[in-house]
Amino acid sequence: MSVRVKLTLSYAGFLMVAGALLMAAVWVFLLRYVPDRAMLYNPDDRLDGGVFPIRSALLDVFVPRAAAVLAFLLVFGLVGGWLLAGRMLAPLTRITNATSRATSGSLSHRIRLPGRRDEFRELADAFDAMLARLEAHVAEQQRFAANASHELRTPLAVSKTLLDVARADPHHDSGALVERLHTVNSRAIELTEALLLLSRASRRSFDREHVDLSLLAEEATETLLPLAEAHGVTVETCGDIAPTTGSPALLLQLTTNLVQNAIVHNLPADGTVGVRTGVRADTVTLTVENTGERLPPQLVPTLTEPFQRGTERLQGDRAGVGLGLAIVRTITEAHDGTLTLAPRPGGGLHVTVELPRRP
Repeated sequence: MSVRVKLTLSYAGFLMVAGALLMAAVWVFLLRYVPDRAMLYNPDDRLDGGVFPIRSALLDVFVPRAAAVLAFLLVFGLVGGWLLAGRMLAPLTRITNATSRATSGSLSHRIRLPGRRDEFRELADAFDAMLARLEAHVAEQQRFAANASHELRTPLAVSKTLLDVARADPHHDSGALVERLHTVNSRAIELTEALLLLSRASRRSFDREHVDLSLLAEEATETLLPLAEAHGVTVETCGDIAPTTGSPALLLQLTTNLVQNAIVHNLPADGTVGVRTGVRADTVTLTVENTGERLPPQLVPTLTEPFQRGTERLQGDRAGVGLGLAIVRTITEAHDGTLTLAPRPGGGLHVTVELPRRP
């Protein structure tokens, strides 16, 4: 049986039980006090003269009427319960239809249930929010897959072109060809490793350990110090011990990406990068800010999307795969943290990673 039929039978059964209890109450509290034999009373009393009714006579009159009332309650309960159940289950029908449309692939549909906020309204709003997040996630995954395919196709196409040129010209300088192929292959490997790291972080397939962000900041800074010197950038590291839990490798990758991004996207000369760690009530913070070009406020929120770059594609060792901040965002979310990006008034970017503090 459907839920509507079950509710209808429940309403009708409840009315029948209530009616039967009412008839029993009439019998218990009224008819039981009616005598079984005829009684005469004094005409001189204030009551009218006559014979007082007996119980059998009242029963003959009461039972058929009671049966008719119970039959009416049964019909009324079935009809009214059917209509009431249909009205109460109408929002559920809309939610079911929306679920069917979402199952068929239509994620843009929303229920938008009107009326007061009740259990059905809360369920519909939660379902709409889930559809919105799912639609955004699917769109992001599709965009990511398209961009990844394009980015991976580029080095393969360049390699093919270089090999075709070498085949057409046997006397071509093989040393230069090998060097260019090595550069293209290195970039393809770097991009593939970044994609694998992004996938691993999004699946949260890692063991949580005790981690100190201040130590990771120092390690990342020391590793990237030659890169900073090559770009004429000064890196300053300071802050407090910042204990948290997570994957040391992923958090080190997060810190390295932020510092490397701050070094690469900086002023042509005399640039600075500041790396600080801090402790709050329930969280620890890692802040990386750098000098550089002025960034439009509307551009900053898009920097964490895969294959988005704040400036045009750079050449040489400044080239990136466009996944640095996307990996940072994914690692931060995998560690139940928040990532905040803000443009600096004088140019550059201010990035703050906030993670749960380890007790």
